[in-house]
Amino acid sequence: MWFLRQNTVVPVLRFSGPIGMATPLRPGLSIGTAASAIEKAFELSKCPAVAIVINSPGGSAVQSSLIFKRIRQLADEKKKTVYVFCEDAAASGGYYLAVAGDEIYADASSIVGSIGVISAGFGFEKAIEKLGIERRVYTAGEMKDTLDPFLPERAQDVARIKALQQDVHDAFIGVVKQRRAGKLKAEDGELFTGAFWSGQKAVDLGLIDGIADVRSKMRELYGEKVRLKPVPLDRGGLLSRLRRSPAATGYGELTGGRFAFADDIISAIEARGLWARFGL
Repeated sequence: MWFLRQNTVVPVLRFSGPIGMATPLRPGLSIGTAASAIEKAFELSKCPAVAIVINSPGGSAVQSSLIFKRIRQLADEKKKTVYVFCEDAAASGGYYLAVAGDEIYADASSIVGSIGVISAGFGFEKAIEKLGIERRVYTAGEMKDTLDPFLPERAQDVARIKALQQDVHDAFIGVVKQRRAGKLKAEDGELFTGAFWSGQKAVDLGLIDGIADVRSKMRELYGEKVRLKPVPLDRGGLLSRLRRSPAATGYGELTGGRFAFADDIISAIEARGLWARFGL
């Protein structure tokens, strides 16, 4: 191992923010924005390690799964150890990404866990009734108006969404149990309720392996001269931004400007809501 400690370069991926959410000019964290960087990280250095820094409150279960699978596929192909480091939060989908690591570390005050599935919305049927608004919906397929916020909630709709959530939750639990096999130190009834914990408590529960930051851990493993090489994600270059600009759309200010701005605001509110669940 001596030769590995001489100016070793460790590629570092950073996964930040909500998963799967996007605004017109700022794509969210997804397999589309992450795939190129992930592959580059596993090709960048002869060092048998890749570091991943995570700071995410969660988001799309599908995008979390796709990113997780790509990391594990390349780690197995390239025979590399993946070290994950949690910052403010690795919660819900953020923790799904974390278990792609062979070893997981966090700060003592990091928020870790939230192994569950949530769906939330509003019901406006009484509001529109008071305003004298009549809701008209026409469907081909009797379930197409499931969970319509302007119609009264139906028991069969709630049962259907809960069944869907349980399928997603079971898949999430299965991944955690597989990746943390032999390390988990609590019963399912404690670990998989959607609860979240501090980094120190997460160590006690076996959800992570210890308290450490990426720089300190890599120095411990590969010496004081180790170099950390950030591998940036593809967040959309100038060309992609120009393609989404008002001039490029051909629809003028409303489509490229105000609507895009409205989308930005809505996405920002949704992202703020995800972070707020953890007091961040």
